[in-house]
Amino acid sequence: MLNEPVIKRFLDYVKVDTTSDPRSTSFPSTTNQIEFAKQLKSECEQLGLTEITLDEYGYVMATLPANTNKTLPTIGFIAHMDTAPDFTGKNVKPQVVENYQGGDIVLNEKENIKLSPAQFPVLNEKIGETLITTDGTTLLGGDDKAGIAAILSACEYLLAHPEIPHGKIRIGFTPDEEVGHGADHFDTAKFGCDFAYTVDGSGMPELQSQTFNAASAHIEVQGVSVHPGSAKDKMKNSLLMAYELNSLLPSEEVPEHTELFEGFYLLHDLAGSVDRTTMDYIIRDHDRTLFENRKKVMTDVVATMNSRYGAGSFTLTLSDSYYNMKEIIDQHPEVMALANKAFASLGIVPNDDPIRGGTDGARLSFMGLPTPNFFTGTYNGHGRYEFVVASELIVAYKIVLEIIKVSANG
Repeated sequence: MLNEPVIKRFLDYVKVDTTSDPRSTSFPSTTNQIEFAKQLKSECEQLGLTEITLDEYGYVMATLPANTNKTLPTIGFIAHMDTAPDFTGKNVKPQVVENYQGGDIVLNEKENIKLSPAQFPVLNEKIGETLITTDGTTLLGGDDKAGIAAILSACEYLLAHPEIPHGKIRIGFTPDEEVGHGADHFDTAKFGCDFAYTVDGSGMPELQSQTFNAASAHIEVQGVSVHPGSAKDKMKNSLLMAYELNSLLPSEEVPEHTELFEGFYLLHDLAGSVDRTTMDYIIRDHDRTLFENRKKVMTDVVATMNSRYGAGSFTLTLSDSYYNMKEIIDQHPEVMALANKAFASLGIVPNDDPIRGGTDGARLSFMGLPTPNFFTGTYNGHGRYEFVVASELIVAYKIVLEIIKVSANG
């Protein structure tokens, strides 16, 4: 299993640091993403793909030319190069656990870091599997280097087997997906596809046609700092004011208490002092009406706080990030029908639970490129407990192949 090209690629890719940076003003947000893009461009050239480009923004695109005269749709497959800034992706040292027999996996003996089914019960479903884990000090990078490995391995296989008919296939690797900018400079006309799939999901058998609607809320809290010995009726502690604002939001509507279609507010960054504090939230809901209402709640809470502490004490900046791609994909039922046929031909019944997050496909769908998403075999992304189930990554690669085959064979 470890000799499978898709696994070997994956183990190679995760060792490259491609962490994105939400505070950067450049695009891509980190130079190491450009270096990885150059590596992928070179690999596309070595494989024999055509129309290979790496543009100034770090997007890599390439073509697997059609080998049949049949009129077929041009299909795209997309994955992102960056890893999440939530946890370090530098000096990743993947560990392989073959024939997992249950119980705790010691990731780092020195620091006593363990991957445990007591905390992550999904491990109980992976008995006998080969797992690829971290060493406990970094994330792994399955999100989404597993997707890149699956796409390029499928291209390699088809180039080695010209007897398998297929239409024109386009592949695209994007930067900065994890910081919400993966589609900012994606040229859909240049990509030239009828539809596409992001290979950027979690565990098998995910096949997803809907995401959250998403917005960001940036709040600046202006306090008044004076000497604590003479602070009575003068000091306004912006940190305490920020905590008070947060207490006005529904306490159960947070990620750790919600699932499936339930939306949430997430305070993901808080920094400040007595004088000034900044708060950054993400707001999510699958239903557009509920999503708009959540934004109104945030606006009303800020207004309430300004009425308590004085106008201008709280400044809110709301920005929509992306919308539920189901609105677009439902207008193109053939896209999901093709993926469902590919799953069925491999004997897999897909799980269509909604994505509790976003993919490049969410924005690309609204840019005219319907783009659902499917699994990579990655679990616990964005942290030290991330792992990939090798057999599921292999199946993800086979799904790419099967979508291409089914499209050609009808």
